Amino acid sequence: MTGELLAAVLKLDQPADAVLSAFFKQRHALGSRERHTLAETAYAVLRRKPYFGHLAQSGNGPLERRLAILAWRGSPSFLDGALAPLERDWRAQALAIDIATMPEPLRHNLPAWLADRLKAELPADEFWPLVQAMDQTAPLDLRVNVLKARREDVEAALQTAGFDVKPTTASPWGLRLAGKPALNRFELFQSGAIEVQDEGSQLLALLTGASRGEMVVDFCAGAGGKTLALGAMMRNTGRLYAWDVSGHRLAALKPRLARSGLSNVHPGVIAHERDERIKRLAGKIDRVLVDAPCSGLGTLRRNPDLKWRQYPKAIEELQAKQKAILAGAARLLRPGGRLVYATCSLLQAENEAVAQAFDDEQAGKFRRVDAAEVLAAAKVISDTPLTHEGCLRLWPHRMPSDGFFAAIWERV
Repeated sequence: MTGELLAAVLKLDQPADAVLSAFFKQRHALGSRERHTLAETAYAVLRRKPYFGHLAQSGNGPLERRLAILAWRGSPSFLDGALAPLERDWRAQALAIDIATMPEPLRHNLPAWLADRLKAELPADEFWPLVQAMDQTAPLDLRVNVLKARREDVEAALQTAGFDVKPTTASPWGLRLAGKPALNRFELFQSGAIEVQDEGSQLLALLTGASRGEMVVDFCAGAGGKTLALGAMMRNTGRLYAWDVSGHRLAALKPRLARSGLSNVHPGVIAHERDERIKRLAGKIDRVLVDAPCSGLGTLRRNPDLKWRQYPKAIEELQAKQKAILAGAARLLRPGGRLVYATCSLLQAENEAVAQAFDDEQAGKFRRVDAAEVLAAAKVISDTPLTHEGCLRLWPHRMPSDGFFAAIWERV
C-alpha cells in the first residue's frame, strides 16, 4: 500500500496533501496510526528524493517498495516483520553510508536552481542550517482566539488534557504543541477558542495593526486563517472584507468563521485585482493585507513536494502576478492607511524585488513603514531577529516557523 501511495505522490502532478487526502478517502478501513505512518513516509521521500533515490539503486524489487523501506517512518518492529532477511540487511547497509561523503545534491536534496539561489541570497554560513531546518517536520502551532479565551488559560487546559504545549516565541497569541495530535474533537477547537495557524502567519496579521471600528481588507484570504486573526484584532467591530479569486478556498472559511464568533467578516469572490468591488471601495480602506500567491517555498517543512513542482519560469510568472495584485490592492487605501505585502516564499524575486518595484512605481504615494517598529508596538518580543532592512524576514533555521516575508507601507 505504501508503494501505491508513493507512486501517486511521486507523479508530482498534484499537491501531495491532495493526493494523500484522495488516497485515504478511498481506504476508510485505515486507522489514524496507519494514515500517519503512510503520510510521514511519503513526505520523508519527498524531502530527500535524490538521497533515497540514490540509495534505492542498489536494491531489488519495485522502486516504490525500495523507497518505502528506506524512508519508513512507522514502527520498526512492523517493518522488520514485513521484510525478508535480505531486505533488512540491504536497508541497514544503505542507511549506514555516511551522507557527509556524498555529493552536495544528495545532501541538500534541493533542485539545482533553488540551491543556487539560496546560496546566493543567504549568508555563506546559513545555507546548510536552512537545509537542515527544512528537512524537519513542522510543529503544530495554534492561535488563541482572544475574543473567546486567554492564552494562559488555553495553555493550562491543554496541559491538563495531557498535551505537551508551550507559548510560541514571538506571537502573543500562539501556542506550540509537540507532535501532531488530533484536535478536531477537542472542545477548545470546536468552540472556536483555538485555530491551527503557524506562528509566522500570526505575525503577518499583527503587522496590519488592525483595530476596532476600522475597514479592513484581507485581499487574498484563501481559507481565512489571517482573516480570523484580523477579526479578533478588530474585536469583532468595523467591517472586514475577505476576498479571493477562488470560491472553493473561501468555502473553507465558513465553518471556521462559524466557530470563531465573528460577525464583522464579509467574504466575497473577486474576479481579479481590478474587480468592481475594488473600484467601489477605492480610497476608503484603513488596512489591506495582501498575502500574495507565491511559490510557497517557505513552507517546505509542511509541503516538501513544492521544491520539485516549482521552477524558475513559474517564479517569473508569479512575480508578475504579485506586482499586479499589489498595485490593485493599493488603490483601496485611504490617506494614512496601511498596506502589508506578504508571501511565504524564501526568494528575493518574490519578496524584496516586488516591494522595490512597488516603491518605484508608487513614488510619492506611499512611504515604507519599519516592520521592527510595528512589531514593537504590538509587543512582539523575540530573541531571534525578525526583520531585515525594514521588512519582516522569517527563516525556518532562525526561528521555528515557516519562511515568511512582509513589507509595510502607509499611504501618503
